[in-house]
Amino acid sequence: MAEGAPVFVVDDDPDIRDSLKMLLEAAEYPTQVFESAAAFLASAAPSTAGCLIVDVQMPGMNGIELQRELNARHSPLQVIVMTGHGDIPIAVEAMKTGAVDFLEKPFEDTVLLKSVEGAIARASSAMSHTKQAEEAGSRLSSLTERERQVLDMIVAGKANKVIAYELAISPRTVEIHRARVMEKMGAVNLADLVRRVLSIKS
Repeated sequence: MAEGAPVFVVDDDPDIRDSLKMLLEAAEYPTQVFESAAAFLASAAPSTAGCLIVDVQMPGMNGIELQRELNARHSPLQVIVMTGHGDIPIAVEAMKTGAVDFLEKPFEDTVLLKSVEGAIARASSAMSHTKQAEEAGSRLSSLTERERQVLDMIVAGKANKVIAYELAISPRTVEIHRARVMEKMGAVNLADLVRRVLSIKS
């Protein structure tokens, strides 16, 4: 299920670009094709959550170099690398650089579509995590300095009595701060609170 997630194809071979565009659009993926890494980087595509299918061997900036540039830009795109015969060592390097899959040409249509489906799912998950982290960060900024101190100690696993002692306040005051922290962070329990805080740091 495409769910409107875009797929971008970067390949200097016009026949491959055209055939992949037809295949992907038939599978209901909004698809854009580019003849070079430079053309792709000049577009809005690198900042879009979706899937990039890129050929390793291209004139100018190759697929690996493009991938590194996307990493430097913190692009949310999930990358699938296409390789020709003999390019496997390069493909392995692509995986180390963060590619989610590599496909050796020629490949079956079903293989490509399955790979794209997996990449789109990863992109959706990454975007969801980003939104959760942004929300948690916004909630965190609403805490007072004292509430933030209490939160840090809670996440560190310290009991209310220990927090009270270290902050030189009463256990009852700690309970009040703790309740306010839970409310402001939108947490339903301690585990949820820790998860929200960790989402900001990850």
